Amino acid sequence: MDMSITRRQFGFGIAACGLASCTNPAPIAVERRGGAVGAADLRPVPNAGYDAWVAAFSARAGAQGLSESTLAAGFRGAGFLPGVVTRDRNQTEFKRSLEDYLSIAASDERVAKGRAAFARHRATLGEVENRYGVDARIVAAIWGLESFYGERRGDVSVISATSTLAYDGRRGAFFEKQLIAALKILQNGDITAERMTGSWAGAMGHTQFIPTSYQAFAVDFTGDGRRDIWSDDPSDALASTAAYLQRNGWTRAVRWGAEAGPDAQTGSVIQPQPGGPQFVVTSNFHALKRYNNSDAYAIGVGHLADRIGGAGPLRASFPPDSSGLTKSDRIALQQRLTARGFDTDGTDGVIGPNTRKAISAYQSTRGLPATGEPSLELLRSLG
Repeated sequence: MDMSITRRQFGFGIAACGLASCTNPAPIAVERRGGAVGAADLRPVPNAGYDAWVAAFSARAGAQGLSESTLAAGFRGAGFLPGVVTRDRNQTEFKRSLEDYLSIAASDERVAKGRAAFARHRATLGEVENRYGVDARIVAAIWGLESFYGERRGDVSVISATSTLAYDGRRGAFFEKQLIAALKILQNGDITAERMTGSWAGAMGHTQFIPTSYQAFAVDFTGDGRRDIWSDDPSDALASTAAYLQRNGWTRAVRWGAEAGPDAQTGSVIQPQPGGPQFVVTSNFHALKRYNNSDAYAIGVGHLADRIGGAGPLRASFPPDSSGLTKSDRIALQQRLTARGFDTDGTDGVIGPNTRKAISAYQSTRGLPATGEPSLELLRSLG
């Protein structure tokens, strides 16, 4: 896929906005991150203003029930992360088509990995479903979208990330609340500061809980006395996701919805993309939107869950895009550009910055204006 496609950088799960507060097409954990997480600008650097803010915060933290030892442990090794501020300020607000979103959310690779992960953890997922009443495939699909089945959990210090964003001030009150919650998680003994890592904006673990959502919904499914959503064992994280959905209206034994057509289903009909497939959705679709308030996300989870369970792709087709290209046309365009040495970094039919860069480079070699715009004429010119 064109891995430079982002929605809020397609950051880890709910990192940029928090559970139940996202309104744009939702983020998806990407398979290759171009060095985003773990990059040099996501390591602490000296910053006197940040240090002064931390000192002032620490002075008032006792009123929030935080001990001096917790603050000392939490901020030991923490610091200002310039890359967090850069990513927060550079989040591009845009809308991707549902077709593009599903091309990524239910890619062949994500479906295949999802089926393998489901098989590996079938017993745990079955127990989670029995206890919380949430379809095990839905839980697996959220896991797949949020962290690529645990492969992309994030390695940024949550204390550093949330304190940096609280100090920066654009959403200072929100992130100070997350910082306090993160420190209380440390104080509770669920995790150490060194292991409390996540995305650049503080979302944590296999299913990317922000600290306040962790406090409200995380569970100790393994019974070891800790709600460890960071462990290589995803049990607590998967159960916490199911607990979240259960407490936000999920109804046992009711489907999320389905593509409109032969399936017997009652519910509301929606068509998120004009000219594209219609879906009949149930109350559980709206429960999914409490996890992330986006129709695209809820459909992405539901469709990926169905694919993990053995279902095929959507039956209905999407209309050509504004350039007059169908998905198959866009895939052909990417394939032909790449074959000529203009690498699009994937051929999934999603036109993003990498594909546009390749188009511009190709246009330049032909003496054409380097617009980076796809078109039927461009496709034909590539033979």
